[in-house]
Amino acid sequence: MTAHRPQAGFERAKARFFMLCLAPSLAVLALVTLAPALFLVVSSLTPLDLTRPDTVGDFSRPLENYRLMMADGRLANSVWVQAKLSFWTVLLQLLIGFGLALLLNSRTRFLEALRTVFLIPMVLPPIVVAIIWKVIYTPDISPMHWALASLGFEVPSLITDPGWALTAIIIADTWQWFPFTMLMTLAALQMMPQELIDAAKVDGATAWQMTWHVTLPFLKGVLLVAGLFRLIDSIKAFPLIFILTDGGPGSVTEVTNYYSFQQAFNFSLLGYSSAITTVLLAASVLISWAIIRSIGWGHRE
Repeated sequence: MTAHRPQAGFERAKARFFMLCLAPSLAVLALVTLAPALFLVVSSLTPLDLTRPDTVGDFSRPLENYRLMMADGRLANSVWVQAKLSFWTVLLQLLIGFGLALLLNSRTRFLEALRTVFLIPMVLPPIVVAIIWKVIYTPDISPMHWALASLGFEVPSLITDPGWALTAIIIADTWQWFPFTMLMTLAALQMMPQELIDAAKVDGATAWQMTWHVTLPFLKGVLLVAGLFRLIDSIKAFPLIFILTDGGPGSVTEVTNYYSFQQAFNFSLLGYSSAITTVLLAASVLISWAIIRSIGWGHRE
């Protein structure tokens, strides 16, 4: 018993030392994350309006902003637009990223060079990506429109056409972020045990059967994590919409966080904007939790 006491004391002292080393970083992290989040929730309980100083700290009707949200048709439309944007961007990014990862898994110099090329969209600043697609979607200066016109196809400006504006955003966002899914999937593929592949080949599995019954089950967790990251990022979509469409035409591309931005900075309704953002944050957490639970990843059978 006495032999273990010095060791136990040393472990406790080491743990305290590590906690003391981490304390400054944790304090700064709490300051820059928890404090703004707390301010957001508190502000959502007030009618905070920058044009009315008396609304600061007015908690007389703390749930008024949330009541207004229930009757806000424009907010409901923004939620529907957000749902369509998130569904299609996440789905396309997973499919394209997975397909390209399978293609690039072969270890050849040409394909290794292609990996770097495919990563370019992801490392570009979002504002640069938005400007690139602004040029592509503007008929007077767009190489895409010039090429299509030379072939006899007259294509309207996608970002000003109500029927195509959201599709244009989906295409641009997918182009920017499919490399993220591709990179995660490719890394997982290169760690895949060779025994699984050899066993499937011995059993006479075709390429499709190997993909469906061997590769996909092995990549389930990676694809889930990639999908969750992309889902959360799609809910935060802003630069593309701000530069390309400004939420228009009308409210066709006005997603929920962009609507919240407009309420805060166009109409000075910070309290109402904070309520929208608080609900959006809670919804993101709940959706992520529901997806993990429904797929059952991380639970022992």
